[in-house]
Amino acid sequence: MRRVYAVLAGLMLLSVVAQFYFAAVGAFDKPQEDGSFALHSMVGMIAVPLLSLLATIAAAVARAPGRLIGMTILPLGLVIVQTLIIAVGGLLADSTGNTTPVSLAILGLHAINGLAIMAVAGMAFRGARMLATSPATAPSPAARLS
Repeated sequence: MRRVYAVLAGLMLLSVVAQFYFAAVGAFDKPQEDGSFALHSMVGMIAVPLLSLLATIAAAVARAPGRLIGMTILPLGLVIVQTLIIAVGGLLADSTGNTTPVSLAILGLHAINGLAIMAVAGMAFRGARMLATSPATAPSPAARLS
């Protein structure tokens, strides 16, 4: 199960890297349309949270340390923060839907939070790899008797 956890954590990290790529694709798309960020939205709202959840379950089953399990579920929470940043930034736009200096300041946090997701996913993957390559602990004497 440790290797499954490492693979899922690796896929989670890869999906976060894809997020940055798809964000750049959307930003450079000309003319920019509603669908310019479709891949970015799909990966961010489906792949990253799903892989975070599945990797967390695998980490728990693999009996990873609690801190590592927490690090693995954290990208899911940070994706929720991403959604809140977009929502608050949209609420602070002007009456025509155009950004204001305040909404831009809030929306800029989306990129910073994205970097936090990348860092946490990277640390989770590193921990998962270390766990997968470490020798399994021997069962306790009581466990051997049962």
